[in-house]
Amino acid sequence: MHGKNGYGVFRIFPALFGCFRVCYIGSVTIAENIAEIRRRIEAAAERAGRKADEVKLIAVSKTHPAEAIRAAAAVSVASFGENKVQEGETKIVELGRSFAEWHLIGHLQSNKARKAVQFFDVVHTVDSIDLANRLERICVEEGRDRLTVLVQVNVSGDPRSGVASADLAKLAELLHSCERLRFAGLMTLPPFFDDPEKARPYFQELRRLGDKIASKHLFHTERFELSMGMTNDFEVAIEEGATMVRVGTAIFGEREYGVSI
Repeated sequence: MHGKNGYGVFRIFPALFGCFRVCYIGSVTIAENIAEIRRRIEAAAERAGRKADEVKLIAVSKTHPAEAIRAAAAVSVASFGENKVQEGETKIVELGRSFAEWHLIGHLQSNKARKAVQFFDVVHTVDSIDLANRLERICVEEGRDRLTVLVQVNVSGDPRSGVASADLAKLAELLHSCERLRFAGLMTLPPFFDDPEKARPYFQELRRLGDKIASKHLFHTERFELSMGMTNDFEVAIEEGATMVRVGTAIFGEREYGVSI
C-alpha cells in the first residue's frame, strides 16, 4: 500500500510485534531533514557559546526500516538509537554490527541484558544496581572488554523512568567500581511539553547532577555525556549542555501505530 504524508512517499508494512507502522519517507527527504537538524544544532550551540561538534546527533530509528537507516548513513549520520532490543537486533544483523554506532535508548529489561551486551555500543538506560551488576557479569561471560553506559535519571518525579536523584550517588559509585562497564554520563527523559522552554529546568537539573558526579571523579571519562533532548526540545537541551540529542520524528517522519490496511 502506498500513499503520501507531509514528508513524502511512504509504504505500510506489517511491523514487528503485531502492529503496523509507516516507514521510510524517502532518502531525499531524510537527507533534507538531517541537514535542517544539523543547522539547528549549530545555531543552538552558537547561542550557548559551544561548538556544534560537541553535540552528537543520534538518529532514533525505532519503528523505521533498515533502508531509512541507510539513507541517514549516506549523509554521514553515524549513530542510531533503538528503543527495543529485539527490533534493534533485527536491524543490526541486517546492516552489520560495524555499520554504525548503535545506542539502546529504551528501558532495558534484565532478561534482555545479554542481547544488549552482544549488539549495542552504548546503553543509555541503566537505572539500578541490579542491572549494572548483571551487565558487568554478562560482559565478563561474553568476553566484552568495554560497554559504555549512561545512567537514566528520573528528574521529573515519574517513578517509571530512571533512578531517583537521591539514589544516583550509590549507583554511580557501583559503576565506577566496574571493570567492564564504562560509566560515561547521564540521560533523562523529561515530560513532553508543547512549549520546549518548560523542559529547560529538567535539563538544568541533569547538568547539575552530572557536575556533582564529576566532582567526585566517578565517571570513567574526562568529559561526561549528557543524553537529553529530542525532536521537540533538543535545542533547549543543547543550550543547557547536552552532548547527545536523540532525534527521530524530525528525521524519519511521524511514527504511526495501529494502521489498518
